[in-house]
Amino acid sequence: MSVATTTADEPTRRDFIHIAAASAGGVGLAALAWPIIDQMNPSASVLALSSVEFDLSPVQAGQQVTVMWRGKPVFVRRRTPKEIAEARAVPLASLPDQLARNANLPDSAQATDQDRTIKPEWLILVGICTHLGCIPLDHQGDFGGYLCPCHGSQYDTAGRIRRGPAPENLYVPPYSFLSPTRIKIG
Repeated sequence: MSVATTTADEPTRRDFIHIAAASAGGVGLAALAWPIIDQMNPSASVLALSSVEFDLSPVQAGQQVTVMWRGKPVFVRRRTPKEIAEARAVPLASLPDQLARNANLPDSAQATDQDRTIKPEWLILVGICTHLGCIPLDHQGDFGGYLCPCHGSQYDTAGRIRRGPAPENLYVPPYSFLSPTRIKIG
């Protein structure tokens, strides 16, 4: 009578069944987890709101339009040569907030008019007062820029805080020119 003997180093049929069951369980767990992980991706409607394109051609010099981006108003203002000259004549030392607050530049960029715009005639700002989140009125205030009617914060023609309780300049959103008359915000 012969008895089959196995050594501890040789795989047995039972070892194969354990490995196969564990592999099948891992594949099943991954198949179950994938829909849960995939549903965390942003929906198509959220992705559509992450950027907006706008045609600048109808905007005349001295005019401003408001575009919605991520549920926020964005002011698109075509400045006149006079407004540009006034904004560039302001000494940086006289500004309460000396940072550009421009998402297109490093955080340390200064609040010069050149660092607040990509093209001088186009001023693009998030239209929310940095004090308490009100919507400023355009072409108002002592500096011809923006006036927050709630608490009196006044911004100049570059969107920089000049007077009032607002602690920071109006923010410049990330934007780029797709063509001379078309921009993409976001």
